[in-house]
Amino acid sequence: MSAADVAELVLRERQGRDRSWWDRMQACYAPDAVVRLSWFRGSAEEFVARSREQAGRGDVARHRLGPPIVDLDGDRAVAEVPAAIEVRTALEGVEVDLTSYARLLYRAEVRGGRWLITSLDPVYERDVLTPVIPGMAVPLPSIEGLRPSYRFLAYVLDRRGYPIPGDLYGDDRPDDVAELYDSLYSWLPGKDS
Repeated sequence: MSAADVAELVLRERQGRDRSWWDRMQACYAPDAVVRLSWFRGSAEEFVARSREQAGRGDVARHRLGPPIVDLDGDRAVAEVPAAIEVRTALEGVEVDLTSYARLLYRAEVRGGRWLITSLDPVYERDVLTPVIPGMAVPLPSIEGLRPSYRFLAYVLDRRGYPIPGDLYGDDRPDDVAELYDSLYSWLPGKDS
């Protein structure tokens, strides 16, 4: 079992979500896996079910992924995947594209002879909101008070019925992000944080 196996696992998990291949997505997770991200915190099983419901309502996102970086130590691994999360929606009749840039951080373990994801935590970097038709004004009330690492994501998802907490991991709070990375790498048996 290699780092390439872990890289393929995390890419397949995102492919399953983007393509609505729910069984394939679920098969990537360990039974006790946890997911903590913008609109959801809970078990991976519930995350897959809620993702399916969300897609059924037409609330979809696509993930443009960079190459995974995998740190492997025995039967445990940490993978980091750069991602651009893309959402097309409308704000007061104006069609817009939201792109949220993040790093997806996965823990994976060998269980029953194969790699499975045991946790998923994103670190939000920044986001942009642009009109689909150039030159159109994007209707935004004040976004004061929303965190710069995911302000447009929080605004758009809240308007679509998914309230976003203010305590997500983001590059605007480097101490919290450093603690997350320390937690991930200290979880690997032979690695220093």
